Amino acid sequence: MERVPVLKIGDFLLVSIQVDMEDQIALQLQEDLSARIVETGVHGVIIDITALDIVDSFVGRMLSTIAAISKVLDAETVVVGMRPAVAITLVELGLSLHGIRTALNVERGMELLARAREEEDLLGVEDDDEDAQDGAAVTS
Repeated sequence: MERVPVLKIGDFLLVSIQVDMEDQIALQLQEDLSARIVETGVHGVIIDITALDIVDSFVGRMLSTIAAISKVLDAETVVVGMRPAVAITLVELGLSLHGIRTALNVERGMELLARAREEEDLLGVEDDDEDAQDGAAVTS
């Protein structure tokens, strides 16, 4: 059975889908990607669909499911490389990629994830500051 490689690049995992997504390959990708997110502790996943000529409802559902699983494991998902014809087809079919961010290419996808991570870090710092202030108010 073919497998889709999951590569670690910096703080992200890169999945480049180069094969026709059949049920078994999609299920194996979900398992492999979930395991790699936990194993590496990354906070971002980039799925490159440049090689896909068609994204049907099955692939759309598969991408949404992978994004949902990744989110539960604390990793954001960005789909990159969507061809204009694929985007038009998705819109015409009324398929939404719920919970998935998109970018034109891998570089922009990495920038998007890095920016999202920076914003989360800033929010975390503010929350810690507020917690510290709340704690100080309770003890004084």
